[in-house]
Amino acid sequence: MTSVAAARRRLAVSRFWADFRTHRAGVAGMAVLLIAVVLALIAPLFIDESVTSVVDATGDKFAAPSLDFPFGTDESGRSILLMVWWGSRTSLLIGFLAALLSIVIGTVIGIAAGHFRGWVGGVLMRVTDWFLVLPSLVTALVLAAILGGTTFTVIMAIAVTSWPSTARLIRAQTLAVEARPYIERSKALGAGHWHITTRHVLPNVAPLLLASTTLEVASAIVTESTLAFLGASANKTSWGTMLRSSYDFGAATQGAWWYILVPGLAILVVVMAFTLVGRALEAVLNPRLRRAA
Repeated sequence: MTSVAAARRRLAVSRFWADFRTHRAGVAGMAVLLIAVVLALIAPLFIDESVTSVVDATGDKFAAPSLDFPFGTDESGRSILLMVWWGSRTSLLIGFLAALLSIVIGTVIGIAAGHFRGWVGGVLMRVTDWFLVLPSLVTALVLAAILGGTTFTVIMAIAVTSWPSTARLIRAQTLAVEARPYIERSKALGAGHWHITTRHVLPNVAPLLLASTTLEVASAIVTESTLAFLGASANKTSWGTMLRSSYDFGAATQGAWWYILVPGLAILVVVMAFTLVGRALEAVLNPRLRRAA
């Protein structure tokens, strides 16, 4: 029985990869993401946090790109290339963890709201609607400012304001799953709430969660960069704090276009890669989109 289940899983994975490979944009986005994640992981093997120190800076102020500094320097003579490389660790970490926490909150509330049809589901959806109408960026900025500038508080601020859309998506899918005949058979055989939600509902909503997670990571990275630019940073070098510094020290008026362009392109490329992967996953895992294609 175990070997049969393993064979089925291998077959499902091979079919998924065969379908995913047909989406060239998604494959390209995945390649970019793998490169970005690997570079962020191996950064401590080649550089350390001293690359962000103004004391250890070795370049001239706002030096243009050259052989010594391929992406130029900032207002303190620090290498933009090394700062972007080191800052990728903070931006990607906050993006991944904030998206994961947002997905967990949205999944729990969405499944509960779809499974419990009475007053419990009604209360959960009213809470979701209340969070949905709040201006998420302003709310995250206020939360980050109140809780203090740490990585944990920025993650919490982003996650708390971004879960409602996931909750509504998962609730709709939960209602569709629980309308199927085998759910009624499970209830007739004595299956409880935990069995139905974990054995039947969760596996059916998992594909949507996978696609939604990649899109949430992209949104979280943009939100972190925006919060950092507005002053609510995690007190660590990230792509958003670099853009903020370029604004504070007048990089545009100084003609230091590289100080703005490089971190901005890093955000654009990574967010676009996550979006391409998410759309490809959505097309592969969503039966309706697959049939339409």
